[in-house]
Amino acid sequence: MSRAREIAAAVRGGADKGSWALAAAEKAAKNPYNAFRHVDVEAVAAQASVVNREGLLAGVPIALKDNLTDVGQPCGCSSKILEGYRAPYTGTAVQRLRDAGAVVIGRTNMDEFAMGSSTENSAYGPTRNPLNESRAPGGSSGGSAAAVAAGIVPLALGSETGGSVRQPAALCGVVGLKPTYGRVSRYGLVSFASSLDVISPFGADVRDTALVTAVMSGYDPLDATSAAEPVGDWLAACDRGVAGKTIAVVTECEGDGVEPGVQAALHRTEALLRAAGATIERISLPTLRSALACYYLIAPAEASSNLARYDSIRFGQRPDAKDLLEPYQHSRSEGFGPEVQRRIILGTFALSAGYADRYYQRAQGLRRRIREELEAALARVDLLLTPTTPTVAFPLGARAQDPLAMYLSDIFTVPASLAGIPAISVPCGLSEGLPVGAQLMGRAWDEAGLFAAAAVIEAGQS
Repeated sequence: MSRAREIAAAVRGGADKGSWALAAAEKAAKNPYNAFRHVDVEAVAAQASVVNREGLLAGVPIALKDNLTDVGQPCGCSSKILEGYRAPYTGTAVQRLRDAGAVVIGRTNMDEFAMGSSTENSAYGPTRNPLNESRAPGGSSGGSAAAVAAGIVPLALGSETGGSVRQPAALCGVVGLKPTYGRVSRYGLVSFASSLDVISPFGADVRDTALVTAVMSGYDPLDATSAAEPVGDWLAACDRGVAGKTIAVVTECEGDGVEPGVQAALHRTEALLRAAGATIERISLPTLRSALACYYLIAPAEASSNLARYDSIRFGQRPDAKDLLEPYQHSRSEGFGPEVQRRIILGTFALSAGYADRYYQRAQGLRRRIREELEAALARVDLLLTPTTPTVAFPLGARAQDPLAMYLSDIFTVPASLAGIPAISVPCGLSEGLPVGAQLMGRAWDEAGLFAAAAVIEAGQS
């Protein structure tokens, strides 16, 4: 598959505006790696025939995670509780991509309701990592990551709550960005944890990721959390380099728990950035050690509230029942998988009378401290550097019965989510023949700085 920029340039120059999308849809319809939940080749052909030939993404095929609404298309969040549901409207980010000429070719597999780090929690079976089919692609946006890594599409959308784009991007060897909270409208994203959720892109390279992020960013009156911050020329930012910038390695993200091959790749990345003119420092951020525990109180609490609507009355399956309680019990116990049920129970407990102050409110206080510590660090340096994940892609099934081991996959990604700052994962080498991702965190609204540094890391791998 060509890069998105190359496809759009060719279509603007007069090439067949539907050929790339149709080829991608035909590949996706075969569903390699169980990456896709739904593909309609005829609908793709109809969509491609009317694309905006002059758009920045003219004719570019793109895949959507199964929790993003696109009118008339299935939107099931890879859950049995939404089986058969079709979206009544198109979300803002998706509409902006369509307006720019992109062609949506299908919907990708995911951890049910975005709850997981391996795409093994889908009600429709796990997605396999295209680089090694015995390994997990990460999650919860593993289907989108696999679609890009397999070369089916150059771009895909996922959603980030605590690392659900950056983590699978690292494990699949592609680029994944979490924009600043409020940068991209959440209108059209099925909610998991509303104060954390961000629609986020995958790209085959840094420049494609910069392009698609710019297209879908900007204020949206339909989303109260959307910010009226200017969107810069992020493609141009990719050529800025890092000369004169100060980049700090977070010491809490080194040592115990980080595989030697991952650590070695990060050390090579430090040397690469230093050679490109950056000053490399080391910095300690002690509160980050508590970020994972903080996240796994706040996110399930918000999920407990958001998923209350799946009650068989408003959403969900509606069985025959003899009383009001029975459809609730049946719909939620049969419709939700084990991981979703686990998080609803955890979140409900954290919000219950007598425990909200002890758990949820204390977690919110810790979240403020994490945000303040990160903001103070980024007032002194330009970017923070960590591994995206402590390991390379792990074998399918290896962590399925151990939720804590699965949660630890997000240990380096949750701090940026809690603080609402932007972060990017970019491939930075191999360990055991599998890709390693380097994570850069930046100041709020400074996606340009992330793209500039990520482009330097990317160039150093060629």
